[in-house]
Amino acid sequence: MHSSSPIKKAIFPVGGLGTRFLPATKSMPKEMLPVVDKPLIQYAVEEAAEAGVEEFIFVTGRGKSAIEDHFDHSMELEQTLESRSKTEALALVRDMMHQPGSVAYIRQQEPAGLGHAVWCARHIVADEPVAVLLADDLIKAAAGKKNCLGEMVDAWSAHGGNMVAAMEVPLNDTSSYGIITPGDSHGPLTEVNGLVEKPKPEDAPSRLAVVGRYIIEPGVFSELSRMERGAGGEIQLTDSLARRIGEVPFHGMTFSGTRFDCGSKLGFLQANVAFALDRDDLAADLSQWMKDQNL
Repeated sequence: MHSSSPIKKAIFPVGGLGTRFLPATKSMPKEMLPVVDKPLIQYAVEEAAEAGVEEFIFVTGRGKSAIEDHFDHSMELEQTLESRSKTEALALVRDMMHQPGSVAYIRQQEPAGLGHAVWCARHIVADEPVAVLLADDLIKAAAGKKNCLGEMVDAWSAHGGNMVAAMEVPLNDTSSYGIITPGDSHGPLTEVNGLVEKPKPEDAPSRLAVVGRYIIEPGVFSELSRMERGAGGEIQLTDSLARRIGEVPFHGMTFSGTRFDCGSKLGFLQANVAFALDRDDLAADLSQWMKDQNL
């Protein structure tokens, strides 16, 4: 079944080491850390699929084979579930499978930054726009609304060019984000006149921060090919996006959902609680336990 989405491909950069979650991530990719009962990377893939994406490109590194295995059939598991008549569990693992040939894995080979990871996917993306999703940024859709990438695809359909997901952050936190120099605003969309990677609070042009969802047009790959190093000595995606300003439209979209920074322990714990409280099978018991503990 073909979607009507203009964005058919998505890149998932999953080559990072996850040092903030050691020792848990010593032998397990950080993207496989579960929020309730589903790994972070699966939330990102499901968000992309719901938004109309049909091809999924994972940019991986050494020790990430668990991600490949997760999105593949496990015959022993499926046969065991079938023989024990565990039909719900069997449906869960089969329903997350994608069409053969729609999932690709590329080795990044060196941790040279987000821009480098995206550039590694250039041959599969070819000459078309592509979404980029960072699994660390788990975005819970607002009730009755599309997910973050779905909202972006709708907005991008009207404007084209480049687009980033954006949210207001406290001024003291600007040094942790790419910060937008804003132009005109139209509802949730803000024109991007500039991007500054991780500015000090006194140097920040706004409090509007880029979070881990992007829609990029092919010209960005030409900029990435220059291999220019930016903040942290890495090839920054935001630098290449900034160099396309004036060439194509560029917008930040303030999404309606709630973002959890699952690259931090606090954000990861908050996400687990928020997603559990949204579950019919867990909400009542968890709420009661929290009350009993005076939490």
